[in-house]
Amino acid sequence: MSFIRETSRAIRITLVLWLLTAIIYPLAILVVGQVFFPFQANGSVMVNIEAKPIGSALIGQVFTSERYFQGRPSVVRYSQGRKAKPTGISGASNLAPSNPELLNRIIEQANQFQEENIQPTADLIYTSGSGLDPHISLITARRQVERVARARGIKEDEILPLLSKYTDGRFLWIFGEPGVNILRLNYALDLQEINRQQNQ
Repeated sequence: MSFIRETSRAIRITLVLWLLTAIIYPLAILVVGQVFFPFQANGSVMVNIEAKPIGSALIGQVFTSERYFQGRPSVVRYSQGRKAKPTGISGASNLAPSNPELLNRIIEQANQFQEENIQPTADLIYTSGSGLDPHISLITARRQVERVARARGIKEDEILPLLSKYTDGRFLWIFGEPGVNILRLNYALDLQEINRQQNQ
């Protein structure tokens, strides 16, 4: 009799825990996310003025045009519909620092930047640990200002306010370093150009 009672109690506890952890808790998180943080809960997907997705503000992306700031590299080849509008696929590398393939990739990337008259920095030649980092350092962004301004035919002073605007501070004001969100910055540059053309 005691065995049946204990078994019944164990089954009831299991069902209650299953109800709490598999149904109530996930639903509560879903509701809180959708009500209070819908942008973040749905992947922080940014859309353009035509309401078409251009990428996630949380995932690093490749921009190859001279008109755009370039972010951190990813070992995953991005699927790109258009040259400067990637879809946001990303991934990490498990290559050890002693791996010749990693060294060759870094040297090749550094040489490519030097050919383009860009001073290579760590952000531009090393992938982040996750391969998802959407930010670059302020130093790396500032080194690209001249190139982007020249390619767009604008003054550097028109870019610097955007650089400050799209710089995210330290996490909880103490962790990490400030970083510039590349997707937000590049899209803001496109919007600035559209507005300029409309006002002419």
